[in-house]
Amino acid sequence: MITRTEQGPVSEIAQLFPEQGKWTEDDYFSLPETNKIVELSEGRLIITPSPTTQHQKIVLKLSTMLFNHVSSHNLGEIIIAPMDVRLYPGVIRQPDIVFMKNEHKDRITERYWGVPDLIIEVISESTDKEDKGEKFFEYEKAGVPEYWIVDPNTQTIDVFQLKDDAYYLAGSFGIGDSVNSNVLPNLNISVESIFKRRN
Repeated sequence: MITRTEQGPVSEIAQLFPEQGKWTEDDYFSLPETNKIVELSEGRLIITPSPTTQHQKIVLKLSTMLFNHVSSHNLGEIIIAPMDVRLYPGVIRQPDIVFMKNEHKDRITERYWGVPDLIIEVISESTDKEDKGEKFFEYEKAGVPEYWIVDPNTQTIDVFQLKDDAYYLAGSFGIGDSVNSNVLPNLNISVESIFKRRN
């Protein structure tokens, strides 16, 4: 049984934070720094469980490949989560991998990135529904030109591109294929190299 004394401090701490549905950007940016993935969407604070080892290995491999390509061709900036990306008022996400072209670097601040040119999400059991649902529509609404969904279970990468303010599936790439991109000229990444595991 929880006594009044035992629950008092917890209740007092809880009252310091807004109710779900009432979080603002100011509230969000007032949170202490953390290595957790914490996002804001339409007044809701979303805390994602820690990623799996497989998820992180794929993010590391893919982000390294992209970083090398972007750097060698001087195309822009690559960053990985956790980093705030402000899509539009009231919606701040922390995608796994983000790319910003040189001509859009004015959208980058110390506090957050504005709408990027490419977002990549590596899905997991805890994020599958959101990455393919709510985030998909938020990225589309924000005008992110290209969105990749990387699925470790099917070992596929779906590339969505924006046309007439809506995403269409530009390509679904599996083992034996190479991924290319409208926003990253001359990119050619083997899907197998992303998913293969070393013995």
